[in-house]
Amino acid sequence: MDGLQILPLAITMMVGPQIMSAIIFVTAPRAVRVSLGFLAGVAIATTAGVAIMLGIATLLGSAVDFGNSSDKGSAGKVVQYLLVGLLAAAALKNWLGRETIEPPNWLGTLMSADPKRAFTIGLMVILLMPSDLVVMLTVGVNLEHSGAAFAEALPFIALTVLVAALPLLIWLLFGQRAEAAMPRVRDWMNTHSWLVNIIVCVIFIVIILF
Repeated sequence: MDGLQILPLAITMMVGPQIMSAIIFVTAPRAVRVSLGFLAGVAIATTAGVAIMLGIATLLGSAVDFGNSSDKGSAGKVVQYLLVGLLAAAALKNWLGRETIEPPNWLGTLMSADPKRAFTIGLMVILLMPSDLVVMLTVGVNLEHSGAAFAEALPFIALTVLVAALPLLIWLLFGQRAEAAMPRVRDWMNTHSWLVNIIVCVIFIVIILF
């Protein structure tokens, strides 16, 4: 997988409650320790998730013929079109319900999290998020189709963790200015969660189609 493939996938892994969690942790007490616990959870969850999805892709590859990627009538293309339809419907639903959509309630409890809870959250926001499961399955299928080893997914895993670490890195580099800006970014994402969801859907559609 080259950089043009893994960059949008890694960004999509962290768009939504995932990056919102990372931002909240840098505005919490003991920000560095808590954020490092979160990043450890993200790293382990992403590594395990890709390994599991590669195993699933390998099993599916031996049981189902997805056909040639240039064949618009192949089983693989049909699955892609169904995914695009579902994502478009999800984006439309978020747009129509934008006045009432709110972020998950558990995000509000993260300010008091300790490193252990942050680690658990890091695991959960990767392994329990349907969007991330689809991304990791995409990576697994890509590896299986190209006959690549699991090691080929390491740049994707590293880039995902780097994206997750951006709030902490910005906080460390820019100090007080970042400390003042992060709560505003957090509040904006809380009030515009519907827009974040739509962006995730659009990114997925672009990845699937191109």
